[in-house]
Amino acid sequence: MPTVDHLPAQLDVVGLGNAIVDVVADATDAQLAELDLIKGAMTLIEADRSEFLYQHMGQAIEQSGGSCANTMAALAALGARAGYVGRVKQDQLGAIFAHDIRATGVTFLNAPAADGPATARSLIFVTPDAQRTMQTYLGACVMLDEGDVDDALVARAKVTYLEGYLWDRDGAKAACLKAASIAKAHGGQLALTLSDSFCVGRWRSEFRELVTKQVDILFANESEITSLYETDDFEVAKEAVRREVGLAVLTRGPSGSIVIAGQEEHPIPPVAPARILDTTGAGDLYVAGFLYGYTHGHSLADAGRLGSACASAVIEQYGARVQKPLRTLIESSGR
Repeated sequence: MPTVDHLPAQLDVVGLGNAIVDVVADATDAQLAELDLIKGAMTLIEADRSEFLYQHMGQAIEQSGGSCANTMAALAALGARAGYVGRVKQDQLGAIFAHDIRATGVTFLNAPAADGPATARSLIFVTPDAQRTMQTYLGACVMLDEGDVDDALVARAKVTYLEGYLWDRDGAKAACLKAASIAKAHGGQLALTLSDSFCVGRWRSEFRELVTKQVDILFANESEITSLYETDDFEVAKEAVRREVGLAVLTRGPSGSIVIAGQEEHPIPPVAPARILDTTGAGDLYVAGFLYGYTHGHSLADAGRLGSACASAVIEQYGARVQKPLRTLIESSGR
C-alpha cells in the first residue's frame, strides 16, 4: 500500500466519496424475473440480499466505482495527479476496489476497515437490450469519518473535491468538513458537486451555507441548481449562484453547459457523441475534464470544452470508465 512518504509534492485534485465496487454481468430477462428484479431500476438493498444476488451473478467485471472515484480515475487517465479518500472493508471486494483504483494511477492511502459493514457494491445486470438493472448495497462506504482523512494527502491538493452524497451521514460530513479545513489552511481550493436534486432537498440550508462560505468551485446540473435556490427558473438560479460562489459549472445535458465566474459567462456547446449507449458517468467525466483543464492552466472555456468532450466519450460506451485514451481529447478541446 502506498504511504505519505511516496506522495508527490503536489496533487492536482483529491476527492472524497462513496467507495463502491461496480460488479457488471450479462443477464437475461428470465434471470431478472427469477431473481425478482425490476428491469432498469436502481434499488438500494441490504447485506443479505446483496450476498444472495452476488452469488447468482454470472461472470462479471469488477472495478472501483462511485461518482467521485470515477472522476478521480478519469483525471488520472487525462494525466492529472489525483488522490482519493474512501472507506472499504477488509474483504474480497475491498481488495478489488483498492487494487483497481490504484491501478488507474490514483493515490489511495486508506487501509481497509477490519470490522463493520462489508465493502459497498453496485450489482449491475445488463440484458441484451442494453438495459442496466442496478442493486446497490452501500455498506462500508457510508461509514467514512474524520479518521479516514489523511492530512498530508489533502494538504498537497490544489483542489479538494467533495461528493454531496456524503452529507447523508454525520461521520462522512465531518470528514468533508475536516478536509475543507485542511485544504483552506494550505492554500488549496474547495470544490463541491451537489450529487442529485433529492440530496440537495435534504441538505439545502447546509449546502447554501457551505457554498457561500467555503466552496470555490460548484458543480451542479440544472435540476440540482434550481433545487438549491428553490426555483423552477434556471435563469434565476444562475444569477443566484453567480452572487454566492466564485466559480460555478452548470451542466444541462444535451443543451451543453455554462461556466460562470463573476460577470464572466462561458456557454459550452455539447459534444455530440457518435452514439448514445449509456449515460452512466457523464457528469463524473465532465467534472474530470473540467478540473484537469482548470488545474493545468487552461482557460475556463477550454476547461468546459474538455469536460464536455469527456462526458461525450463516456456515453458512447457502457460503464463509467472510458475505454479510449482520454488524453487525445485535450488537444481537440483547445490545447
